[in-house]
Amino acid sequence: MAGSAPIHILVVDDEAEVRTLLRSGLEPEGYTVSEAKDGAELMATLEKRPVDLITLDLRLAGEDGFTLARQVRTKLNVPIVMISGKSDMIDRVVGLELGADDYITKPFHMREVVARIRAVLRRYAPVAKSAAAAPQADKKPIYEFDGWTFDMGRRELKDPEGELCELTTAEFNLLNILVERPGRVLSRDELMDLLKGHDWTPLDRSIDGLVARLRKKIECGNESPQLVKTVRGVGYAFAGQVTRS
Repeated sequence: MAGSAPIHILVVDDEAEVRTLLRSGLEPEGYTVSEAKDGAELMATLEKRPVDLITLDLRLAGEDGFTLARQVRTKLNVPIVMISGKSDMIDRVVGLELGADDYITKPFHMREVVARIRAVLRRYAPVAKSAAAAPQADKKPIYEFDGWTFDMGRRELKDPEGELCELTTAEFNLLNILVERPGRVLSRDELMDLLKGHDWTPLDRSIDGLVARLRKKIECGNESPQLVKTVRGVGYAFAGQVTRS
């Protein structure tokens, strides 16, 4: 998120009434709101200025919200909250697996939308670093795997070249859970239970989206994940060789 600047939310919906409703509910909460009625305006806004979160209608006139979400995900690691008039569970699961962070059906209560958006933004908050915590760094472990260094005391992840890899709070917490349990198969339910103690409010299979985002950062472009393996029908396992110091 952009420091102390107001959080910028882009509302994408082909219905002007819905855009107005969301704007009127979000702006009093201190958010800056932009609007887009279609995919072209969505992409144009992303080119013009940083966006901290997108609400995306799945049923835009003549366009597929799933395709737009996929296009956004290839460009930016920005939170996406899908909003749709359909309550079909298949749509809901597909949306979350494509990388959406939450899924809200119309009609909705504005208070619920605000609460969901706040929860998603918390999960994307940069990992907090504090100089005051430095004296405690030697009390927390350092994990190494496949050339990566994951320093729990400094709350830092460095790639094999020694460059810092920025993680959101949720990504950091997920990686922490995985490296502490290398080789162990963790179901989605287990991961969600473990993350509940890390300021995480998961919804159904939204854990898949979080895993996908972490993979993009640590799998070095491999189409077939080598570190975070999918165990079909069960969940995930961390396959890297982990050492702790």
